[in-house]
Amino acid sequence: MIGRDTRVQDFTTRLVLEGNKTIEFFGPGDITRETTSAIVNAANSSLLGGGGVDGAIHRAGGPAILAECRQIVSKIGSLAAGKAVITAGGRLAAKKVIHTVGPIYHGGDQGEAGELASCHLACVRLADEHSLESLSFPAISTGAYGYPVAQAAPLAIASTFGALVSAHSVNQVRFVLFDYATLTAYERAAENFYSSNAAYPLHAAYPLRIEKAHS
Repeated sequence: MIGRDTRVQDFTTRLVLEGNKTIEFFGPGDITRETTSAIVNAANSSLLGGGGVDGAIHRAGGPAILAECRQIVSKIGSLAAGKAVITAGGRLAAKKVIHTVGPIYHGGDQGEAGELASCHLACVRLADEHSLESLSFPAISTGAYGYPVAQAAPLAIASTFGALVSAHSVNQVRFVLFDYATLTAYERAAENFYSSNAAYPLHAAYPLRIEKAHS
């Protein structure tokens, strides 16, 4: 078995790095039920709640999350795409919520890829700064913001890998996907990432292996 007994064990596919670090994929799933140290909210720039994952997290976590978001907004104004902030988790099982704003997709030639990568980098780094051991992502920007899942998934995985290899506290990252189609896209991207890394290792100190859950 890999990792501590307290780690979430349900996954369909995972990438395992040396050093007991994992990137896991699970679905269909409800991110508000995750027991990782933090969950990531696909927020809008106002940080005042919305639909989709954003609304679900605020409903499940209760008013304390919104109150803290209002305090942040009073200091920084709106949150730009690719940036992240952290609040308490309210009534959620997760101790913290990391709010990030994904890019709205406009065809892919307006910096969307860089902003989406920045979302994942910023969230892992912020979790690490707060000495959190695990966090769960949704499929950022792939809903109302229109980012094609087949393009978003490879970016999400590569940028998460890049942040995870240098993290000191974070050792488990999960992608909790809403439906089977999104899960399949992320699993396919993970397999391609693994195959590419096997041929041309991206980080010699962190060779990868890929594992599938037993049905």
